[in-house]
Amino acid sequence: MQVDGAICAALVDANSGMSLGKIGTGIDLDLAAAGNTEVVRAKMRTKKSLGLSDTIEDILITLGKQYHIIRPVANKPGLFIYLVLDKAKSNLALARRNCQHAEQSLAM
Repeated sequence: MQVDGAICAALVDANSGMSLGKIGTGIDLDLAAAGNTEVVRAKMRTKKSLGLSDTIEDILITLGKQYHIIRPVANKPGLFIYLVLDKAKSNLALARRNCQHAEQSLAM
């Protein structure tokens, strides 16, 4: 939440769709966690179907006024970070970098 334009964030269990921790306001993070779990599962299935052995760093959803970043935690399979940003107030590159740092701190 220390990134410019951050609205809310959650750590989500992709196996259950439940948020394990959340911060901020503006959207229903429990509903978003469940919905974005389906996005992560679909992308993982597609990656497997295509025979891709690479990892997914993040998934970006761009709305008119917001960015939604979904970042699977590489060393904790089944978890992902979900970050919602105000598009007008944020720097996408810095936000992605901060998600990477958050992921690395969870992986320790």
